[in-house]
Amino acid sequence: MQNTPAQTQTESTKVVPLVVIAPVRDEADLIRLTLDSMVAQTVKPVEWIIVDDGSQDGTADIVREYAEKYSFIRLVQRPDRGFRKVGGGVVAAFKYGITQIIHQDYAYIAKLDGDMSFGPHYLECMFKEFEQDARLAAVSGKVFREEDGKRIEEIIIDEHVAGQFKLYRRAAFEEIGGFVEEVLWDGIDVHTARMKGWTTKSFLHPDAILMHHRLMGSSDKNVYRGRLRWGRGIWFMGYHPLYALASGVFRMREKPFVIGGLLIIAGYLGAAIRRAPRYENLEFRQHLHRWQLGQIKKLLSGRKN
Repeated sequence: MQNTPAQTQTESTKVVPLVVIAPVRDEADLIRLTLDSMVAQTVKPVEWIIVDDGSQDGTADIVREYAEKYSFIRLVQRPDRGFRKVGGGVVAAFKYGITQIIHQDYAYIAKLDGDMSFGPHYLECMFKEFEQDARLAAVSGKVFREEDGKRIEEIIIDEHVAGQFKLYRRAAFEEIGGFVEEVLWDGIDVHTARMKGWTTKSFLHPDAILMHHRLMGSSDKNVYRGRLRWGRGIWFMGYHPLYALASGVFRMREKPFVIGGLLIIAGYLGAAIRRAPRYENLEFRQHLHRWQLGQIKKLLSGRKN
């Protein structure tokens, strides 16, 4: 498979063998920001499939408007299930998008949310990272949101990749078996890739900033429900109890302050008490525990020094 990312379309714009799939639902208020960001890219995908997952607002009409102007944009629609299914529903819509791909010789694939904006050199910046590391499975910039006129970072560690714009090398994506239809699909995929010998990263660069126009975890009802769901998700994923506690404490400094982190811990403990199902890949969970305990040791060692 050819992994060299670029064929020249014009002097100023390149088309790369990238397919972007954007599962969206009721994003009429924000999706123009995402559409405008993508059409302004100096490096464009060969195909951008926007999967309308049962929107009841004007999302589909807005996408059609852009698709009429830009041939690489396509709208596909799924029947309305009647509610927003966080995590699993997004992945199900993404998988449906994969079945609609026309350009089957793509070398890269991305999942993109419909409430994001980013600068014109974003994809160009990402492909430079792929060129520098043949074992790089997935990459993203860092995510920020605007609050009171300031940019607030939605913190993810450098080894993880932002779930809002998850850009993958196709060979790596297929080796990990794609995304699982669970709430923390965007953590399971990264650790699976690293378990199989790939690298993953997010990095801070002026051209690699992702602006998120909705508070993370607030798309389903409210952010409090989202934090509880997050706790149940890390239980399912297989978090070590110490790392789950540390994660909850760490997230106390983000909105909703303190209570958000407490709700993550409560969600985890509630799932543990109920003996809720866990991700059944035992090798994955063992690998995750080793990595998480290693991170805790690094943190403690750094404090001692």
